[in-house]
Amino acid sequence: AGAILMRSAGCTWNDIVDRRLDAAVTRTAGRPIPAGEVSVAAALAFAILLSLGGLIVLREFNSFTIGLGIASLLPVALYPFAKRVTWWPQVVLGLTFNWGALMGWAAARGGLDAAPMLLYVGAVFWTLGYDTIYAHQDRRDDSIAGIRSTARRLGGQSRRWIGAFYLVFLAALTAAGMAAHLAWPYFLGVLAAGLHFAWQVRRFDADDPSRCLALFRANVVMGWFPFLGALWGKLV
Repeated sequence: AGAILMRSAGCTWNDIVDRRLDAAVTRTAGRPIPAGEVSVAAALAFAILLSLGGLIVLREFNSFTIGLGIASLLPVALYPFAKRVTWWPQVVLGLTFNWGALMGWAAARGGLDAAPMLLYVGAVFWTLGYDTIYAHQDRRDDSIAGIRSTARRLGGQSRRWIGAFYLVFLAALTAAGMAAHLAWPYFLGVLAAGLHFAWQVRRFDADDPSRCLALFRANVVMGWFPFLGALWGKLV
């Protein structure tokens, strides 16, 4: 519940800050705020309401997790501005999106350890990979609007870099599983994830927006592999 509320609040904040940039990009011009369907004031009120709901959930956890949850607001607040100042906004997105890797462990254990830190750092590279694919949909419009992204920065070398990002994530997944003392089924999940990543990299076409979107969405499927592997490994 907390993840849904705060992810929604973060996305709403992002749409508020990016409303003028979104209006300049064909794919995002129809979003509610730039299209005039929702006012900025209404969107801001919605984000505040969602955040208050998240605060109610957060209060149920231990003090360390509460502090960690409050700290997550900083990257959430900063992310929309990253694409204006750096070619690597996907790094900031990764730091923001994957905070749950820390929150879940802290809520269960009352602190952090090597396993969640490895998972968190690795997941940042996962985000670097899939969001670079995603950003290739808007590369031309972003260039006109002055929006920076890894897709524009890496250009023709994107396939190689995406593969490298995914390899780092797989290495971190492996190390996190070892640190958490998970049994062998977990590593089958990591292997399945690796095969899925290989398929993504092979299918990637920087000049095909529809394929980029399909590959981006395929990461939802990929996420099940290490999750189910971890669950099975814990049961074993």
